[in-house]
Amino acid sequence: MTAKVLDVWWDGRVVGQFTQDRHGDIGFAYAQAWLDDDNALPLSASLPKRPERFSHRECRPFFGGLLPEETQRLVAAQALGVSPANDFALLDRLGGDVAGALQLLPEDQEYIETGPIADQQPMDDAGIVRVLDALPTRPLLAGEEGLRLSLAGAQSKVPVVLIDGQIALPLPGQATTHILKPPIARFRGTTENEAFMMRLAAAIGLDVAPVEPRSAEGRSFLLIERYDRVRDDSGVVRRIHQEDFCQALGVPPETKYASEGGPTFKDCFELLRRVSARPATDVLKLVDAAVFNLIVGNADAHGKNFSILYDDQGPRMAPLYDLLSTAAYPDLSPKMAMRFGKRATLAEMDLDGWQAFAKDAGVGLRLLRRRIAELCGAVLTESGGAASSLCDVSGSQAIPDINGMINDRARMISMTMG
Repeated sequence: MTAKVLDVWWDGRVVGQFTQDRHGDIGFAYAQAWLDDDNALPLSASLPKRPERFSHRECRPFFGGLLPEETQRLVAAQALGVSPANDFALLDRLGGDVAGALQLLPEDQEYIETGPIADQQPMDDAGIVRVLDALPTRPLLAGEEGLRLSLAGAQSKVPVVLIDGQIALPLPGQATTHILKPPIARFRGTTENEAFMMRLAAAIGLDVAPVEPRSAEGRSFLLIERYDRVRDDSGVVRRIHQEDFCQALGVPPETKYASEGGPTFKDCFELLRRVSARPATDVLKLVDAAVFNLIVGNADAHGKNFSILYDDQGPRMAPLYDLLSTAAYPDLSPKMAMRFGKRATLAEMDLDGWQAFAKDAGVGLRLLRRRIAELCGAVLTESGGAASSLCDVSGSQAIPDINGMINDRARMISMTMG
């Protein structure tokens, strides 16, 4: 049996080939034309340009990192009739539109140049509800004719396009513009919770992906604007490359948590200093993100929840996404995915923990102290307005409770600096 091949496309050019041999081992090799082009970027910080083929162990963190995780991967594989452990088979069926600039297409499939978004019919509320109903058994609408879509993460979601404010499914080869994310079934008010966290982060000056809570026939969902897409002057949506920190550090998605060998804060700060075009700016952005997550009780901020964007400004930390106050749900662990020093919870946090975090970040304790005070103060000032604006839209009873908890945490964190 000959090797199976997927061509890896980036903005109309073949970067290289992703392959699977007769033993099931995957690999990747850059195309010679890509290697010869000094302006062509590597796919990943973990896959530098070189003529030698990358082995399964070397390339799997990046390519496996393009796929859904945990239950979403399992159910998508069942819907497609393939093994959940077979990254190649999953990308063969889902790799038409992924996070970042890439498209993975079969060798014999012609590349489709995306035209302006205007050709398809937007969904009405009943159509959106049909999508929401389908996602539990067909994540990413896996197996629906004409759709080859993939996003990382353990939560249910599907990429879509927005046409004059209305939601539509993409045409074959079309770049999606937004992510439709239904609530998590077993936890109350996750749509409103995430919208609140994202809006609050934006209100205090953090760089976040724009979000909008919506509903269809009484069913709530979140619409998130993709930061890895840009619409040009002619209305054509272009893909911008990005990768999450696990991909950039060569960490497989199933070990994304620091306690399982995934990235620590020290790893993340070192990555930014090595890769970013503006390391000083991005280090402070990650400091702010870490402090904000501690304030709001987002314990699930692991290496796949931070990304690097490769746009015309040079490599830089991407806007924040997937911000959720997990502390609002007592069934979830309060332990932060990445420890501050050796401190895993707010209750354990003290000056020694902050000193260790400052050392990992490579910033002075005085600067960190000032930034914590500024962020805690900004949260206390802005959270009431952000909560009220969302309550007016959603009517959620959970938001005032979350707001009260966040305010309490902000006051406590101010005290931990001594």
